[in-house]
Amino acid sequence: MNCVLALGFFDGVHRGHGSLLRRAVEVAGELGVEPRALTLDTHPDQLLLGRTKFLLSTPEDKERLMKELYGIGMMSLPFTKQTMLLPWDVFVRDVLAGQYGAKHLVAGYNYHFGHRGEGRAERLKDICRELGIGCDVMTPVSLDGIPVSSTHIRRLVAQGAMARARDFLGHPHRLTGTVIQGRGVGAELGAPTANVPLPADWQQPAYGVYCTKVRVWDGGAYAEYNGITNVGLRPTFGPSATPVTESVLFGYQGSLYGRTVTVEFLDFRRPEQTFPTPEALREQIRRDIESAREFFTVSLSPS
Repeated sequence: MNCVLALGFFDGVHRGHGSLLRRAVEVAGELGVEPRALTLDTHPDQLLLGRTKFLLSTPEDKERLMKELYGIGMMSLPFTKQTMLLPWDVFVRDVLAGQYGAKHLVAGYNYHFGHRGEGRAERLKDICRELGIGCDVMTPVSLDGIPVSSTHIRRLVAQGAMARARDFLGHPHRLTGTVIQGRGVGAELGAPTANVPLPADWQQPAYGVYCTKVRVWDGGAYAEYNGITNVGLRPTFGPSATPVTESVLFGYQGSLYGRTVTVEFLDFRRPEQTFPTPEALREQIRRDIESAREFFTVSLSPS
């Protein structure tokens, strides 16, 4: 397969990654070949350091974001001990040019590859010249003087600063998952509730209530609803063993159990709380819904 490859882990598919992906699509159009983003199936820290790396995107969301925002497909390279030990020049020659048929490579200024990360931007340019393939090394992208990075965005998400995280991402922080059985409070309020477990390695937002957009998928198509989402352990009814997102969708009718939904986090409203009675919780949910409806009315109003 002849292609142009954008190289990186692309966690969050943020604005900095966008510069690589747009360039790959542009060059692929000029060369008449397919653009592809080549990522790893495991973050290197998982294997190198033996610890969980909290990520902004599940593999499924990463792939969807690339396609939706930049029109580029994603390929995932297994990151194993064998991959990790490949010399940098062998990785470019045998894997990128040989296995994937790359005619042009696009990487970030801080892209490291090969054994011990010995492959750097200058080495990538040099070997591409030797192989007769094109190469672009993209410069850093900053916002308000702050470099756009997955590390900085993870910090914002952990604080619940969703509007600011969206500025750096170029899209809302999101989670796609399958709806599981909940405790039925939403149904009592006359609105379906979509409960989605949080993956163990996903960067959780601060526990609390958010204004959200929720996509309900049907094959490759979806319907989108405004809503509110609680992230946390639902302490009023006895804390859950693991955190979940619990969303109330405005205007949705029908069962959501077993459906695939994407929750997009837009605005933090309040921290998660323990309420003295179920009635107190229901009253607070009503106030949350009211507050969220006001948020969407204001945010959707023409400026």
